[in-house]
Amino acid sequence: QLQLVESGGGLVQPGGSLRLSCAASGFTLRYYAIGWFRQAPGKEREGVSCITSSGSSTNYADSVKGRFTISRDNAKNTVYLQMNSLKPEDTAVYYCAAKHLYCSGSIAYWGQGTQVTVSS
Repeated sequence: QLQLVESGGGLVQPGGSLRLSCAASGFTLRYYAIGWFRQAPGKEREGVSCITSSGSSTNYADSVKGRFTISRDNAKNTVYLQMNSLKPEDTAVYYCAAKHLYCSGSIAYWGQGTQVTVSS
């Protein structure tokens, strides 16, 4: 079965950190750009970050620049999103998605999502 599985979400206080993981099952991630998205209650899903298949290029939403870092380990078939200095407005369900070739490519697979809650 071809799927992406996110993990690492949870409850964290403002200013804290979490590292999300996106692991592929049934296919090889190295041929795909990987994007992280999030959806807060009552809001549309938004793009957070993306990394190219080689890892040579990344991009970030303005709201997370300087706080989040995306990386990948193709040997482990996993992409990570390190989230630091978390704010309550970062609360959302976070999804990863595999995109064909580039960050601008169409989405081939979605993960099921992991909840991140930032609250004191």
